[in-house]
Amino acid sequence: MDCAKVGRLIFHLRKEKGLTQQQVADLLNISNKTISKWECGLGCPDVTLWSELSAVLGADIQKMLEGKLDPNLPDIGKIDKIRFYVCPGCGNILTSTGNASISCCGRKLRPLNPVPHTAEHEITVQEMDLDYYISICHDMMKDHYITFVAYVLYDRVFLIRLYPEQSAEARIPMIKKGGDLYLYCTKHGLQKYSDLCN
Repeated sequence: MDCAKVGRLIFHLRKEKGLTQQQVADLLNISNKTISKWECGLGCPDVTLWSELSAVLGADIQKMLEGKLDPNLPDIGKIDKIRFYVCPGCGNILTSTGNASISCCGRKLRPLNPVPHTAEHEITVQEMDLDYYISICHDMMKDHYITFVAYVLYDRVFLIRLYPEQSAEARIPMIKKGGDLYLYCTKHGLQKYSDLCN
C-alpha cells in the first residue's frame, strides 16, 4: 500500500466533504495528529478503521486502499443506454446511464445484460385511460417472479417494483410513443422488448 497516495486521497476526500482533521478524528475516536500523519504519507490507517473511514469520507474502501478514485466518463444524456443492477443480497434495484462502479451489501455489481424476451414471458399492452396497461403472463411465486418493469424513453425512465404474490402488471403513463420495456425475472434475468408502445 502506498501511504503517500492513500494520504493524498484522504486529504482530498476530507476537503471535498468540508471536514477538518479534528472532525474526522472525532468521528473515528482517534487523535487529529493521526489524521495529519496519514495525510502527510507517514503512515496508513489501521485495518480496523477502514470501514468507518470509508463511511465518513463517502468513498469505496477498495479505491481508498489503492489511493485513487477513477472518475467515470461524464453522463452525456444517453438515457437509452441505461444499465440495470440487482443486488443478490438485498434485492435493491440500481441504475446508471453510463459506466459506473456500483456496489451494494459489500458486493461490486455488474450491469445486467438484457436478452430478447422469451415465450414464457409473453406480455400484453393495452391503452387504458391515459396509461399503457402492461400485463405479463408469469407466475409470481417467492422463488420465481418479476422483480421490476421499466419503461425507458430517450429522456426518462419509469420503474415499477413488483413483489411475489401480486399480479405481474404495471401501468405507465402514455407520454410519448416508442421506447423500450424491460422486465427482470428472478430466474431468467433481464429481458428487453423494443419499440413496444408504438
